[in-house]
Amino acid sequence: MKGVEEINTPGGLQRMTVISEAGAYRLAMRSNLPDAERFQDWIAEDVIPAIRKTGRYEVAPAIPQTYADALQLAADQARQIEAQAAALAEAAPAAEAWSHLASADGDLSVAEAAKNLSRHPQITIGRDRLFTVMAREKWIYRGESHQRWTVYQYAVDRGWVTEKASSHYHPRTGELVLDPPQVRILPKGLAELLKRLTGEQQIAAA
Repeated sequence: MKGVEEINTPGGLQRMTVISEAGAYRLAMRSNLPDAERFQDWIAEDVIPAIRKTGRYEVAPAIPQTYADALQLAADQARQIEAQAAALAEAAPAAEAWSHLASADGDLSVAEAAKNLSRHPQITIGRDRLFTVMAREKWIYRGESHQRWTVYQYAVDRGWVTEKASSHYHPRTGELVLDPPQVRILPKGLAELLKRLTGEQQIAAA
């Protein structure tokens, strides 16, 4: 789908991310950019129905009437291709960054996860609101006896969240005191939250 190659640029030889044709299509189908959404509409409303009905998709090209018309048509097509390439290039770094983040090791506190999610241009969320979102999605709940956030086992089984034991030393006695377990978000859970939150309206910060 994608890779890194050395490409000659005006600034010299640089390592740049390249995306295959199939990868570009997948990226365009996931993007929320206006040009990408028009591409998605065209695929869903024109191309796929035509293939289902006739087994193929054809577009009769406009025939230029004059040499000037032909030049104008070529210029318009070049601008469209350039705009689509720019849209894909803009979406690629974010997609690559989130792909890398989702494959990372370790876990995050809810506050840390909220900060990471807020790096996405469609999401603005704080720690408290993220707790609310996870409760709504049935990842966590408040226990009746202690009123602290507790994780649902099925969310743990899916690799989305975990609980981490914590402790501190009493400032006067020096004794080790066990604190309530902390809700921690795993990389797979962060990727799942990203997917769910970008499918909603923008969320106000807590």
